[in-house]
Amino acid sequence: MLNLKTLTEISLWARSTGLEIVLFVTGAMLLTRLATWVRGKITNRIDAREHESDSLVRSEASKHRHALAQVFTWAFLVIIYCATVVAVATRIGIPITSLVAPATVAAVALGFGAQRIVQDILAGFFIITERQYGFGDLIRLTVPNSTQPAQGTVEDVTLRVTSIRTADGELVTTPNGQITQVTNLSRDWARAVVDVPVPTAMDVNQVTDALRLIGEQAYKEPDLRQLLLDQPAVMGVQSIDVNEFQVRLVARTLPGKQFDVGRILRARIAAVFRSGAFTCRPAWRLLGHRGTADAADSALHLGAYRDLPGRARCIRARQTVVRVNRRPEARATAHPFDGTG
Repeated sequence: MLNLKTLTEISLWARSTGLEIVLFVTGAMLLTRLATWVRGKITNRIDAREHESDSLVRSEASKHRHALAQVFTWAFLVIIYCATVVAVATRIGIPITSLVAPATVAAVALGFGAQRIVQDILAGFFIITERQYGFGDLIRLTVPNSTQPAQGTVEDVTLRVTSIRTADGELVTTPNGQITQVTNLSRDWARAVVDVPVPTAMDVNQVTDALRLIGEQAYKEPDLRQLLLDQPAVMGVQSIDVNEFQVRLVARTLPGKQFDVGRILRARIAAVFRSGAFTCRPAWRLLGHRGTADAADSALHLGAYRDLPGRARCIRARQTVVRVNRRPEARATAHPFDGTG
């Protein structure tokens, strides 16, 4: 049973050392709330300035300030927690000065055992100072032993980890030391690349002119022009296959807007193709009896084929040419690369 002297000592300790410990812990908690509140105010002011500027994309300076606010808050909280632990240990009676030698040995052992943590912190430091990416950037992270890179919008950057939100809504957290390559998809400007598959029976010049017209019309529209830095350009044929070739349309856009512009351009190209604006030409030149060539040419414009989709119409027309070519009274020779297809 506790005697009066013991109760008196406990009371004195609670009113002196115990009260100091409670104050230190409470102060650390309050400082944590204060630091979090200050960071929220700073980031909200940065976001408000971005909204007032009426810019479609976040500036690089605001991204960097946002990331610095997160890093400074994280570092400040680490310092507060360490100082609180040391102060509480001193009030309890643990001799800090006598723990210098053991702490040195423990720090060396921890350095060897926790190399990953040190690597993460150093990598995070260089990510922030070199401005590789910041809050709101669209990035692609390559991590060793991963089947595919993680791509998403940066939501949080600290000295140890980077958190990104993918298009599916998943939050991916990656230690900075494990990032081997960073692809920033929203730095300065971006490029929307649209590869259009075209049947070989279509005229390349006709398709190129149509794509160039689509780019001109898109650049003239106010809603779409504010996403574009210049007029979309047709790069020509990029690849040739047995049944089709690829014609590339390229548009330089604001950072992070290449996906929106690409979807809009693909929708317009698909609408033009479905409207039947393109006509097919024979892929073979028929030599010999003129009536055979005329019959083949007229077969390409039969009304029965006009109701078919463009690709089916082209395939049906080419089959008609082959059938006419095989008639015994016509002597036809195939020239696949004579420039008529």
